[in-house]
Amino acid sequence: MSAARPWTRDRVERGIFGVLRWVVIALALLASLVPFYYMLMLSVRPIEDLLMRPDSLLPDFRTLTWATYEEVLSPVTDGGQGFLSLLGNSAIVATASVLVALVVAIPGAYAVSRLEFFGRRKVSALLLMVYLFPAIVTAIPLFVLLTKLQLRGSLAGLVLVYIAQTVPVAIYMLRNYFETIPESVEEAGMVDGLTRLGVIRRISLPLAVPSIVATGIFVFMIAWNEFLFALLFLVERRDRWTVSLGLAQLSGTVEIPTTVLMAGSVVITVPIVVLFFLTERLLSEGLTSGADKG
Repeated sequence: MSAARPWTRDRVERGIFGVLRWVVIALALLASLVPFYYMLMLSVRPIEDLLMRPDSLLPDFRTLTWATYEEVLSPVTDGGQGFLSLLGNSAIVATASVLVALVVAIPGAYAVSRLEFFGRRKVSALLLMVYLFPAIVTAIPLFVLLTKLQLRGSLAGLVLVYIAQTVPVAIYMLRNYFETIPESVEEAGMVDGLTRLGVIRRISLPLAVPSIVATGIFVFMIAWNEFLFALLFLVERRDRWTVSLGLAQLSGTVEIPTTVLMAGSVVITVPIVVLFFLTERLLSEGLTSGADKG
């Protein structure tokens, strides 16, 4: 028989941390999935069952109903909450914010990471400082500006606000990734006859796809979930509301049952969850790329 392996410090630490790793993963999954499961169950339970057993995590599956989702998605003219149109408004705002922010941020990030100009080293810090300003500080100037431009109450004005909020951090994120691309690869392309724009289009952008996707999802989630500026600029136009305003309306009304509120919460959450799982691989690559660059 072979002798038993001695219990060295390294072996003990590996065993303990190996167990703790799965414990932490299990706790993180519970903390993330249990609230979503409870929210989902509340959204499909009849209000009578909820009132009788409010703390039950195992509802009677024979009584589950989709009537709450019908009420949430139906137009206001039909007695519903009109979330289907609100989802369309949020999709328009979030998609436009992503497209314009990336169009501005990609050349800006490339310029900061590759081109030599006065104050280059200070630009990234200044961009990050702009993002760190509390939103309420910029609310009044933006409100006055959009009012003078006659864009208050329009989705286009809200898109401009989100672009101003997200472009600085988008440039900062993309700059870190562009700096991981070897300059020798771009120089080889220029030797082969490519211009600077050709290098960006044929070499840098294809290599930066993971980071671009991660940045785009980050901007999308901000525009999808943002509430303060949506309330400030769209509160007077019910037909232009985003889903965050619609959900706030549900939560602030005592006449709305909790089951309908939970159905609205699920409707808002599901698109983000689906988008995350569809782009999870590119998102994880983009978020970790450039981590060793400052």
